[in-house]
Amino acid sequence: MRQTPGKYAAAVIVVGLLGAIVAGCGSTQPEGIYPNRSRGDSTPYQKRDSLFGEGGLGIGLGGAQRQDQDTGGGIGVTGFLWRATLDTIAFMPVNSADPFGGVVITDWYAMPDTPQERFKMNVYILGRALRADGVRVAVFRQVQDANGGWQDASVPEAANTRIEDAILTRARQLRFDTLQQ
Repeated sequence: MRQTPGKYAAAVIVVGLLGAIVAGCGSTQPEGIYPNRSRGDSTPYQKRDSLFGEGGLGIGLGGAQRQDQDTGGGIGVTGFLWRATLDTIAFMPVNSADPFGGVVITDWYAMPDTPQERFKMNVYILGRALRADGVRVAVFRQVQDANGGWQDASVPEAANTRIEDAILTRARQLRFDTLQQ
């Protein structure tokens, strides 16, 4: 079987390009110095920005921690609000808790004195600072109908705010206790 001149020329060009690429890589050094002299730094190495911020990713194994914020030892939200949330809703079964995202979702809970009514809460911790607007609560309510099925029902307007206030009060107590030690 005879090759045509066009196929042969294309193969030679491809092999030649690959050879040139490989030959060009032969002069690279595996360890290099990357100077950052544009800012006038005394060190030839450029300080790289971190994806997780200046202090890196804290995972609760000790080390230095900045004094101006309480991260709760490796969680993504303020530790005071996180612990206060768990303390405040401890009477309800927790379905899901994400300390890095700051979300606590409870399962349905019926109080013993009113078994035909049940509640569920979603708590969102919105930041790393202990602030009044740092927590949001969504309360859901269902009532049992005559057939035993659950129907969504309205929640009093003040319910969300009252639970938010209870969490914030507990967080302030935890912070005060920590400062007194």
